[in-house]
Amino acid sequence: MTTASTVKAADERVRSIGLVRRLLLKPELGAVIGAVVIFVFFSLLSEVFRSPSGVANWLDPAATIGIMAVPVALLMIGGHFDLSAGVAIGTAGITTTILTTQYNMVLWVAMAVSLLVCLGIGFLNGYLVVRTGLPSFIITLSTFLGLQGLNVGVTKLITDQVQVQGLADEPFYDGAHAVFAGTISIGGQDFQIAILWWILITALGSWVLLRTRFGNWVFAIGGDLGASRNVGVPAARTTITLFMAVSAAAWFVGNTQAIRLGSIQAVAGFGQELIFIVAAVIGGCLLTGGFGSVIGASVGALIFGMTSQGIVYAGWDSDWFKFFLGAMLLLAVLANRFVRRYAEESGK
Repeated sequence: MTTASTVKAADERVRSIGLVRRLLLKPELGAVIGAVVIFVFFSLLSEVFRSPSGVANWLDPAATIGIMAVPVALLMIGGHFDLSAGVAIGTAGITTTILTTQYNMVLWVAMAVSLLVCLGIGFLNGYLVVRTGLPSFIITLSTFLGLQGLNVGVTKLITDQVQVQGLADEPFYDGAHAVFAGTISIGGQDFQIAILWWILITALGSWVLLRTRFGNWVFAIGGDLGASRNVGVPAARTTITLFMAVSAAAWFVGNTQAIRLGSIQAVAGFGQELIFIVAAVIGGCLLTGGFGSVIGASVGALIFGMTSQGIVYAGWDSDWFKFFLGAMLLLAVLANRFVRRYAEESGK
């Protein structure tokens, strides 16, 4: 005769899961451990690294990567990649700067136009992926090449240079600078306001993924597109929205860079798309989709920031950063594979 306690133990829905097992099932666990190890490592090598000024220095690049890594992680969990995310940053900054300095458009209006352009790029990427059925890798690679050529070609055509300057001299620049590129003081140390935006975007992304119906749709289409459609998930709309979210983040980062520097290079953002993807993978996102963490992607961005500046503070050759990058990616893929298998076995 089967007792109630036996049934309860056999039913995974009511089975008690220990703290260690719950932690191991978290996609971001490996990234968090890695971040702690890297912080301790470079803190022992350099006192400047752990000082308030040092923390401000490595949080700044981490914030830029993290703002992009959040929507990139959501897109990867949904089963897709966006290789145009990096050059879209340049497109956003170039559009705003050219419209403002060359065509006398009000800065805020130019930024709104730039946002529409970026959202259009994201919509086009998502629409083509949905309608053609081609891998997002191919679609966004085409967009990457097209935007790269447009960024350089249009900039040279209009300015006869590969850089657009003069944004800092435009009206309303000070207000835009305060919002996108200002600083906040904590304990007498100035930190870039981008760090605050990074935290807010990470919190919003995590809430959307874990607490909303849209987040369930993202996991569903990334796990099994056919099955998700069969149960009524709006896969096409969700996919297009994810691509548009990546482009919106690119708009934010591109305009932040243009406003902070007062100018923008035609090659801005080139090559950064791989950094965003690696940050998401380090944070626990599977390359096959259906599994990952927004918080983990942000921690992956934090690891990038700490490593890039920690190498400098340690007095090492900056070329070692690429070595750390490759090592972190390999370890992250292996760790994610272990966690995924553990999660699947625990659910049986």
